[in-house]
Amino acid sequence: MRASDFNIESSRALVTGGGGFLGGAIVRQLLGQGIAVRSFARGEYPELAALGVEVVRGDLADEERVARACAGCDLVFHVAARPGVWGSHGEFFGPNVHGTKNVIAASHRHGISRLVYTSSPSVVFGGRDMEGVDESVPYPTRYHAHYPRTKAIAERMALKANSAKLSTVALRPHLIWGPGDNHLFPRLINRAREGSLKIVGDGTNKVDTIYVDNAAIAHLRAAATLAPDALQAGKAYFVSQGEPVVLSEMINRMLDAAGMAPVTKSVPAGVAYAAGAVLEAVHTVLRIKAEPRMTRFLARELSTSHWFDISAARRDFGYEPEVTTEEGLVRLAQWFAQSEARSDSGKEPEAARA
Repeated sequence: MRASDFNIESSRALVTGGGGFLGGAIVRQLLGQGIAVRSFARGEYPELAALGVEVVRGDLADEERVARACAGCDLVFHVAARPGVWGSHGEFFGPNVHGTKNVIAASHRHGISRLVYTSSPSVVFGGRDMEGVDESVPYPTRYHAHYPRTKAIAERMALKANSAKLSTVALRPHLIWGPGDNHLFPRLINRAREGSLKIVGDGTNKVDTIYVDNAAIAHLRAAATLAPDALQAGKAYFVSQGEPVVLSEMINRMLDAAGMAPVTKSVPAGVAYAAGAVLEAVHTVLRIKAEPRMTRFLARELSTSHWFDISAARRDFGYEPEVTTEEGLVRLAQWFAQSEARSDSGKEPEAARA
């Protein structure tokens, strides 16, 4: 059953972070279903307004602004978050934890019945290999970065909020990529151009990824059947392409989509981890705000296997990846070529505006 084969009952849906990579894909999927959409984000995003989206500006930490954005909606996709591997605790705790608290409170205040929360598999990543694990895997007792720690707190809050009046579900998409990517793909390209891109570890670790439209479709599918008595109410789900890939091979396939040579340099996982610890200490002592070239969390992410059993998402709300990895890479290559052409002609590429 494809995205066009199901209906979401909603008079107006709110997407926090609607101007972002995944948020924008969810917005487009909702519009394709004929649903009125409101986006809540800090930027203006005129491209959303041009599509007929009601754009509301504000910060997740502003309780009243969040409440106003939720007014008149009956469905919320809470996608916005502070991502990244570096920054102060407050920089992550404010938007990720307080922001989620404000979205939940606003949902109760305005009688919203469904909340789909965008989480991350990093909430259960403790730094070791995770191969084919399902949602029964526990949260770790220790994290190496504020992002997964605060996302785990927020996920628990969202799931605990599930009730007869507000049905909630959390989705954990892993390594989202595709046209319009303003995070993962540009970082790969920039480091490859600098000559600093290296494989961490022996290059055989497998990971899950997910094409952006598949991640968006998973959100809509979860919302379509979400209700107090639904199987997914109050639960978290892994969603992915359904087939783990060797990380080094996927990196090189993405570089190939950009017309670039494969990465051949590597660094031992232990060396990368030690370098991350040293760089974190230096940046902390010298109060350097820029992200270190390596962190402990990033070293573990790049050198371990982390792929997940998505049978629960398939069973409970009919999720299936509709765009194959091969087709997604073709689309990525086409988008990148168009972006480069726009950049060469003096126009700002979409990756910079997303």
